[in-house]
Amino acid sequence: MRSLERNKQKIYYSLYSGKTPVLDEYGNQTGEYELTYATPVEYMINVSAARGTADVEQFGINTNYTKTMVTNDLSCPIDETTRLWINRVPSETVGEVVTTYPHNYVVVSVAKSINSVTYAIREVSVT
Repeated sequence: MRSLERNKQKIYYSLYSGKTPVLDEYGNQTGEYELTYATPVEYMINVSAARGTADVEQFGINTNYTKTMVTNDLSCPIDETTRLWINRVPSETVGEVVTTYPHNYVVVSVAKSINSVTYAIREVSVT
């Protein structure tokens, strides 16, 4: 009953894999870094409806999040540095053209309990 299969929906997540130095046109390091992420992975998880206020005190009163995700898979690798695609596919092939969509959610906080893991997630606008 904790995590019914019929309540799960397909999402994609991409784990943080590190940072790479940004190079200028001559191949020299600029001192800036670009974050790199692994290839998006499909995952089935329970995603809540949108939340309007922070009435749920599981993550605190001033936490800014719009939805929660719950799973009973304690080995789920999603953490605070993970990018999420919810109701969106990371890339889609139309004919021979591959269209890449940016992520639309990030993980704000993770709350682990004995039987489940709850994720507070926030919608982001990435261009």
